[in-house]
Amino acid sequence: MPATADGPGTAGATGELDPEDAKLVTLAHSAMARGRTTSGAAVRDAIGRTYAAAGVELPSLRLTALQAAVAAAVSSGAEGLEAAAVAGRESTLAEEDRALLDDVGATTVLLVAPDGSVSG
Repeated sequence: MPATADGPGTAGATGELDPEDAKLVTLAHSAMARGRTTSGAAVRDAIGRTYAAAGVELPSLRLTALQAAVAAAVSSGAEGLEAAAVAGRESTLAEEDRALLDDVGATTVLLVAPDGSVSG
């Protein structure tokens, strides 16, 4: 059974998450709720800074939550990412999001279901 994150720095009853990964899970889930969208994402750069974003759906601009979070990190000077968490209904990443993670070197990817369960 997949892990769940009960809050920042904690691991769920069904599995063990690193405290920093649990933080990403919480940030991604919060970004989804705050943005009132179907997805949220959070990323951690090589020096531990975190960035979170919801998906963007405007008539002239569409970004997945992961694209928005990565754009925030890169535009803030992050030279590479080590981890990402993506919250939403999808059980897999879209091909463009997989390619984006390859571009920035993220090696840990966590998928967060609406109920907070984590896989990846």
